[in-house]
Amino acid sequence: MDPSADASGPAEPHPLSGSERREYERLRGTAAVHHRRLRHAGACVLLVLAVLLSPLAVVATWLHEEITDPHRYVQTVAPIARNPSVQSAVTNRLTRRVVDRVDVPAITAHLARNLDKTGAPSVVVNGTRMLGGPLESALTNAVQHVVHKAITSEQFPLVWDAANRRAHAAVVKVLTGEGTSAVQARGNAIVLDIGTLVDNVKQRLVRAGYEKAAKFPHIDRQFTLVRTDKLDEAQGAMRLLDILGTWLPAVTIVLAALAVWVSPAHRITLLAAGVGTAVMMAALLVGLAVVRGVYLDSVPPTTLPRGPAAFIFDTLVRFLRESTRTLLVVAIVTALAAYLYGPGRGARVVRSAAARGTGAIGRGLARLGARTGGFGRWLDIHRAWTTGVVITGGALALVLWNHPTPASVGLVLGIVVGALALLGVLAGAAGPAANGPAASGPAASGPAAHGPATGSPAAGGPAAPGPPADGRPGGP
Repeated sequence: MDPSADASGPAEPHPLSGSERREYERLRGTAAVHHRRLRHAGACVLLVLAVLLSPLAVVATWLHEEITDPHRYVQTVAPIARNPSVQSAVTNRLTRRVVDRVDVPAITAHLARNLDKTGAPSVVVNGTRMLGGPLESALTNAVQHVVHKAITSEQFPLVWDAANRRAHAAVVKVLTGEGTSAVQARGNAIVLDIGTLVDNVKQRLVRAGYEKAAKFPHIDRQFTLVRTDKLDEAQGAMRLLDILGTWLPAVTIVLAALAVWVSPAHRITLLAAGVGTAVMMAALLVGLAVVRGVYLDSVPPTTLPRGPAAFIFDTLVRFLRESTRTLLVVAIVTALAAYLYGPGRGARVVRSAAARGTGAIGRGLARLGARTGGFGRWLDIHRAWTTGVVITGGALALVLWNHPTPASVGLVLGIVVGALALLGVLAGAAGPAANGPAASGPAASGPAAHGPATGSPAAGGPAAPGPPADGRPGGP
């Protein structure tokens, strides 16, 4: 061919010299390192934001549910009316307030005057003034018996739940300042109006024969729950958390997922996310313990004994504690899974032991005739995909689980591990693979006809070396 025929065509690229190729490789390596560093930096920023926002997201979600879900709120406060220590404290409080409203000295003075008018001896008239103590004691015992019977009855928890369901707006009132309810913010205190309970007790006293109970003057119905100088600031913070309650958890999850996706080392970033989240959840549990101590120290024993106060606090935050512990368990499991997928010696030992165990069980089943054949070989070839599907299914189950607990996380984890072990057993029970036409030819009478070759993967031995993926002949 005439070389001049290509003279008008495009010029072929000039081959690089040795020095030019070295410079090109150097610049390319520098750009790759710079790009990798940028990815590392971006992943670190996203991961730090996700980890720092995780406890705030948990608290925001808890507050949002308590505010917007009446059933959740009633479920939160229901145990308070059923606790013996709280019942005893309320009984003593109401009894003391009822008895304090009764003017026992006036009653004894009136009795003395009536006796004096009837001409009773002076000893009897003067002795009536000594009846004040026994009369007050008897009144206290009688009122306490009626109040305790009312509060410990089977109807009172139902009344309590119904009242809290109707007064669910109280939570909105305290946290956002909107609406009216039995629980209100008064100055620097959060108070509970126990008017429903007082009316119920007065009716029981009247039915028990104490008609004058219906004429009792107005009783102080305000029951102080919390007293703090930072109520306005707390209301502002809670309103902000209520607004963020829907979006902050989603933003936190997206930030963590982006950090893992952007990072050049996905597994290491996932491990760091699990460890960081676990640390923050542990810190949140410690913070709740500190707040509990501060709350108990702020409640005067004369207002509410320490035992019932501790029970009330633990009851109100028990769902927050449960959510925090659940995320702590999930974070630990995530970090452990990321470690087991790594090149560490311990991870390799665990993976090898699991593979040997499931493989041995599968081969034992194959020797007994329970072979999975092509399906088992397909599972063995696509082991990475099937493992990913099982783990993704477990994670999706936890996401869709309504209010998961550490027990539910353990259940899902057990199912995932069991499913992975079952897949390993099915893959190990595939048996020897048929070798095409050779299986029915003369080779069938050879050693292969008596069992799998010792070098085949199905037999558990090392696979025979094959040609490289690029098709070039391989060597030892």
